[in-house]
Amino acid sequence: MGKKDLKTEVTDKYSLRGRVFNRIREDILNGKYADHEELKEVAIGEELGVSRTPVREALRQLELEGLVQIIPNKGAYVVGISAKDIRDIYMIRSKLEGLCARWACENITPEQMEDLEEIVYLADFHEQKGHSDQLAELDNRFHTTLYESCNSKMLEHLLKDYHQYVWQIRQKTLAGKRGKDCNDEHRQIMEAIRDKDADRAEEIANRHMRSAYDNMVRNGLLELFENT
Repeated sequence: MGKKDLKTEVTDKYSLRGRVFNRIREDILNGKYADHEELKEVAIGEELGVSRTPVREALRQLELEGLVQIIPNKGAYVVGISAKDIRDIYMIRSKLEGLCARWACENITPEQMEDLEEIVYLADFHEQKGHSDQLAELDNRFHTTLYESCNSKMLEHLLKDYHQYVWQIRQKTLAGKRGKDCNDEHRQIMEAIRDKDADRAEEIANRHMRSAYDNMVRNGLLELFENT
């Protein structure tokens, strides 16, 4: 997203603030900014082609989310995601993803069902080829489609946020054996939803999140976030 994208067809200041907020949050979660790095309003405003006001408002909102700390008379600094945050996110997601899969059994459209089947098929191909970047993209597509199929905008919004919060560590896990295990679990969720087996879909989706977290612990990936 460049300067023109942020300026084009934006007339309402709240829409502009929302775009700036999403961009800064994405940059923090994707690792563009290091933990404890200062977020300079002027520099960010120049990069995004906006004034300091929407940047300042976005930073205040990010402080409420726990991603930024604003120190009076000093500036705004990246807080980032800690190892405990990751654990909490996965334990919460395990419950919410189960509920999402259950509701998807009732609400998924034929088109969304076809999308899930295609994603699982493509992920099998890329896993065999060792294409970790494509696996990460397909993992995003699977969960996005699943969230949309539950027909609850509130649950969809929560899960999309949590999914984005752990983007960095998910990329690392899908590069190894977890990539195959992950897609096998996606297939089981997809088949349970296709069969309208709500109990099974909920249980597998719940276990899917706990398995992902256990894999991180076994492979020492959380150590990267221990001092955050």
